[in-house]
Amino acid sequence: MNLFNIILTTAGLGLFEIINSIDNAIINAEVLSTMSPRMRRWFLIWGLFLAVFLVRGLLPWLIVWAVNPALGPIEALTATFSNDPRVLQAVATSSPLLLMAAGTFLIFLFFHWLFLEPKNFGLWGERFIYRNGVWFYAVVSILLAIIVWHALAINSLLAFAAVVGSTVFFITHGFKQNAETDEKKLLDQSRSDVSKILYLEVIDASFSIDGVLGAFAFTLSVPLILVGNGLGAWVVRQVTIGNIDKIKKYQFLKNGAMYSILFLGLIMLADGFGAHIPSWLSPVTTFVVVGYFWLKSKRILMLSSS
Repeated sequence: MNLFNIILTTAGLGLFEIINSIDNAIINAEVLSTMSPRMRRWFLIWGLFLAVFLVRGLLPWLIVWAVNPALGPIEALTATFSNDPRVLQAVATSSPLLLMAAGTFLIFLFFHWLFLEPKNFGLWGERFIYRNGVWFYAVVSILLAIIVWHALAINSLLAFAAVVGSTVFFITHGFKQNAETDEKKLLDQSRSDVSKILYLEVIDASFSIDGVLGAFAFTLSVPLILVGNGLGAWVVRQVTIGNIDKIKKYQFLKNGAMYSILFLGLIMLADGFGAHIPSWLSPVTTFVVVGYFWLKSKRILMLSSS
């Protein structure tokens, strides 16, 4: 990677983390409003350390190490910067498995939002699809069957990776649904601030899975993921402090996050199947998609205020 690609990738990672964490930031802001100023500061400072280093840093490192068990922990951390032929071969062999699993996860995530989650309808056809949300399970089942069928023609492990991606989606989705349900309990003034902080950290970890897996569409470099996602997490914390109501007014930002997830998932699947994907495509796609829906939101906001 040259310097320009490093900067572009880091910026793309940061933007993706920010836009993908809006729902998490809203939950955090609502719960923090019920806590003492001292505990709010603790969460925003030390909670950021936990969110960045223990989740957005440790998790990508463990994933890269898990799919490259022949490498040691240090080699897994620095693999993409290594010139060791053994390390490069290990990464080249294992990366399709990681990309296939993460790509399948992101595709499932997008279609769950498209079919089943309440939303501001930003594109033609979204309302019709949402009204026919019962088809979600049929659609993703057929997609998984197609992905696995084509992956089997290349490598049985590649097909298994797609199944793992779908499994991770349904497991983490269950945790997120439970977290959103328990938000009302966290707003209860009788609960201690410590218990609220602990649960906010659990919620943050469950929401961060999407961003961590999506980060692999940008790079397999753990240090770059840590820097890009860390910057994004820091911005989200700042938004949580005082600008969350303003962010809520941009009603199509969530749409931008989900459509960028769709394109990143498709890029990862194509890469997993062996297509050559230039390193600039994921960050540029993210900027274009998010920018479109931000401008769409801004236009609606200006019309409503005039």
